[in-house]
Amino acid sequence: MYSGAACIAAGSFVVALAFSSTQAQAQTSSPAIDWSGEIGVATEYVGKGLGKSDGDPSIFAGVQATHGAFYAKVWVSSADLPQGSNAEIVSSLGYKTRWAGNGLNFSVINRDLPGTRSGIDSNYFEFQTDVSRRLGPVNTRLRVNYTPDGFSATEEAWWIELNGSVTVAQSTRVSAAVANRMAENGADYNAWNVGVNHTLRDNLALDVRWYDTDAHFRGDRYDGRLVAALTASF
Repeated sequence: MYSGAACIAAGSFVVALAFSSTQAQAQTSSPAIDWSGEIGVATEYVGKGLGKSDGDPSIFAGVQATHGAFYAKVWVSSADLPQGSNAEIVSSLGYKTRWAGNGLNFSVINRDLPGTRSGIDSNYFEFQTDVSRRLGPVNTRLRVNYTPDGFSATEEAWWIELNGSVTVAQSTRVSAAVANRMAENGADYNAWNVGVNHTLRDNLALDVRWYDTDAHFRGDRYDGRLVAALTASF
């Protein structure tokens, strides 16, 4: 298991809040709240590299409120998990800033899975830090996600992912990611994906992506899969 546990994950968010307080003192007026959202459909719901809708299509939607460097977001998707869950609701509070040429995004995330059978832990928190930087033509992002007590029997768990994307045409971007999952009383595995995102028209994008893991022996959810997602943003 990665060292540092809750101190690193929670501490990074506390540092972000303290930094934001200092920034706020220099502001003469408060920015307005900006609203944005999305709605879409995918051939399958995938999360942390795994199939989460039993091979069936999923629908999803989300809304975000942004106030200066802070944001609050709620995102919902249909799901079909072995534990009976038929949806996933992801609520997050976050803060974005820049430091030494890097983009920083700190967030606290709550995940709730309605429909889960009684007696199974279906609500848990995650602490997440994203560090992004442009290296030549490549946009990179390192994500560190930690939960002290995860879904079902999973306890402490980490998800560490490195993502890179390149714009190959005015409306087309190619991206790939590799990730490692380590979980106490859960599954350890490596995951990766590669795909193309193309803007069809204003506020409408199509993403076609191949997902896979090195843990096919664990069942169908861990197998490779091609997923297409159509998203309208507003």
